[in-house]
Amino acid sequence: MHFKFVTALSLCAGLLFTAASQAAVEPLDRVAAIVDNDVVMASQVNERMASVRQQLAQNGAAAPAESELRSQVLDRLILESIQLQMGERAGMQIDDESLNQTMQQIAARNGVTLDQFRAALERDGISYQQAREQIRREMIINRVRQRRVRDNIQVSDQEVRNFLNSDVGRYQTSADFRLAMIVLPLAENASSTDVEKVGRAATDIYNQLRQGADFNTLAASRSAGDTALEGGELGWRKAAQLPGPFASAVDALQVGEITQPMRSPAGIHILKLLDRRGGEGQVIEEFHVRHILIKPSEIRTDGEAAQLAQRIYDRIKGGESFATLAKSYSEDPGSALNGGDLNWVTPDAMTPEFGEMVTSTPPNTLSRPFQSQFGWHILEVLGTRDVDMTDDMREQQAANLIRSRKYEEELQTWLLQIRDEAYVEIKNG
Repeated sequence: MHFKFVTALSLCAGLLFTAASQAAVEPLDRVAAIVDNDVVMASQVNERMASVRQQLAQNGAAAPAESELRSQVLDRLILESIQLQMGERAGMQIDDESLNQTMQQIAARNGVTLDQFRAALERDGISYQQAREQIRREMIINRVRQRRVRDNIQVSDQEVRNFLNSDVGRYQTSADFRLAMIVLPLAENASSTDVEKVGRAATDIYNQLRQGADFNTLAASRSAGDTALEGGELGWRKAAQLPGPFASAVDALQVGEITQPMRSPAGIHILKLLDRRGGEGQVIEEFHVRHILIKPSEIRTDGEAAQLAQRIYDRIKGGESFATLAKSYSEDPGSALNGGDLNWVTPDAMTPEFGEMVTSTPPNTLSRPFQSQFGWHILEVLGTRDVDMTDDMREQQAANLIRSRKYEEELQTWLLQIRDEAYVEIKNG
């Protein structure tokens, strides 16, 4: 079993954080580069190169030339060092409790326990301790980027409106359909006899489906499509990716319904709507939530923040006012003065950990303290409601797309800037 825990946190695609296979240790290590107050050792470069080769091999890709790979890896390690030193100067620390929680989350995403995850890594020749320390470094770098780049990104209402009015914006925020298809081939210039014959076959299939026949079975036995043996499933398609008549027909369906046979230059098609997301008339569940946020800082470690959150939780369970404690302790400036009230929110607009806790906490119930990228939270769900959020959802989706694009652009600019400002001396030989 192979695990790719490199995707545990959202770092730029160029950074590879797989734990390295144990590389042969050089008899005499040497300095590969001096980076401000830190050094990158040749053994680190060799270990990371071995890790990259392993990752490329698992993906079926060939490694670049030795000199090119070494240059790329050294540059990545230099950037890591710069960011880790920034985190150290800011007092950012990842305590063992937080790191253990992250390792457990990584194991859970792979569908195994932490002990099974550790055993699988060791079977692959990967040091569990080395993996832990790499994830610790990754978490610090992620926090540095959060504070120095992501938190400074602003998206204006005008930017959202301009995006939604653009062709790209209309396309990216349009409805998505998850479809399955049965297609009977028929040439565009087919004879009337062939058109009639294939038309009768399509009508027969359509009638069977209306009478309850299984779509997957008929697709596997009658369809000529590339995905016939997979039940004809096409996956997710944007409305704009479908021919006009197909998009209109599919948009009129309820999930689980099928279209009537439709002609295209390639044949006669029957489409089934398996699921949909976005588009018009989308009803979603909203949650009325209040929370208390305790952040780690230069003078408070993650462990201390967790302990404070637990004490506040115990006081609320003991009968003290949630709102009063939120005003006194919460470090979310947008909600603290309102007694922690976030008003009505949707889970997917929050961090994954926060969204999961919102949906799993019954109304009028206090959650136990939990951690997100911002710190430690205690939340209470005060109520739920179903709302048609089509316009609001499109605006939120557009804002998220713009913010993600800006983050990638500004991250690359920032990385170039900190690399340029750092003292870097590369040692040869």
